[in-house]
Amino acid sequence: MPNPIYKYEHLKPAFHLRYTWTGWPTARTQIPPTPDEHFFEQLDTAWQLDNLKRIATNWQTDKIQFTFSTVPTVSPTLFVARVKGRLQHALRLGGTPVRFSRKVAFRGIGENHTFEVENYIQTQVEKERFVDPRFSEMLRRFTIVDPAVALDEPSESNSGRYWYNLHVVLVVASRGRIRSEQDFAKLDRVVQATAEKHQYGLAARAWMPDHLHVALRGHIEESPGEIALSIMSNTAFAMGQNAIWQPGFYVGTFSEYDVRAVGR
Repeated sequence: MPNPIYKYEHLKPAFHLRYTWTGWPTARTQIPPTPDEHFFEQLDTAWQLDNLKRIATNWQTDKIQFTFSTVPTVSPTLFVARVKGRLQHALRLGGTPVRFSRKVAFRGIGENHTFEVENYIQTQVEKERFVDPRFSEMLRRFTIVDPAVALDEPSESNSGRYWYNLHVVLVVASRGRIRSEQDFAKLDRVVQATAEKHQYGLAARAWMPDHLHVALRGHIEESPGEIALSIMSNTAFAMGQNAIWQPGFYVGTFSEYDVRAVGR
């Protein structure tokens, strides 16, 4: 097997990742009153070891909701396990054990809603105003939207429901530009094949001469970093093992709700 061109430890990603967790108690189990600050201070210290920073809490008698900021190496399944496990441990140590249902709800949220992200990607060519209308028309053919991928619907698993939508942006290395229709077509086929192999749902993508936008539903066992890296590595391999992308990426979460909904 060829050596990978990109390794995560060598990349400098930009990211805006917000995950929410909602847990419900099992039957005949009660959630205690909201704990004191000392309880949360200890719990936050433990979560920080998992790269989770709690930014909002909604503690009720019938459910508990948390919102965290996190980093690209944290997958939804790892996140859910760490939130639930450390919370249960803290409650047990505090003398108020709670047995949570195996079913939880995970949602990635951001500053923008799903329709805003999809519209932003679909209008990339119009924003650039290329001089050559033929080049613009060619690029429009590589702005692809798949209405069959409904990002407002969750991925179902034995552990619950996951709304895991990501906006990934890759930038061409050394301020280079992709110009050939054949290269755009080859690269896009690789992105499609990568999505099929890893079970991503490609909702929208826009190829531009110097960057790529993708809105997708990720596989819940893969972190945002792994998803971006798989797209980067496979497309680079298709172009003759050339490092066609800058050594970094942007990835952000989004959904039908934005971060302001947490406070409400």
